[in-house]
Amino acid sequence: MLITAKSGRLIELPNNEEDDLINARIAADSDTYELSEAEFLQLKPFKNSFNRDKQVPVFLSQEIVERFQATGLDWQIRIDNALREWMKEHPV
Repeated sequence: MLITAKSGRLIELPNNEEDDLINARIAADSDTYELSEAEFLQLKPFKNSFNRDKQVPVFLSQEIVERFQATGLDWQIRIDNALREWMKEHPV
């Protein structure tokens, strides 16, 4: 069954057989368990640790952009991290 998330992304839910298999594997894994309703309600949203202090236009070569985009989502964060590493190696 497909559902649409608020973001517009399509999510495929498992059928009953797949759900039973998932639950059986959860039960067989001693390192994990399914959260109770009370535990689930205590969860807090994950906060992205990336702090967007300032958004600025920057010109990058096509090669750089394509290479970082090929690494998947959050490629801009990886560019920021690469620049931070460069700054550590090249102090002012």
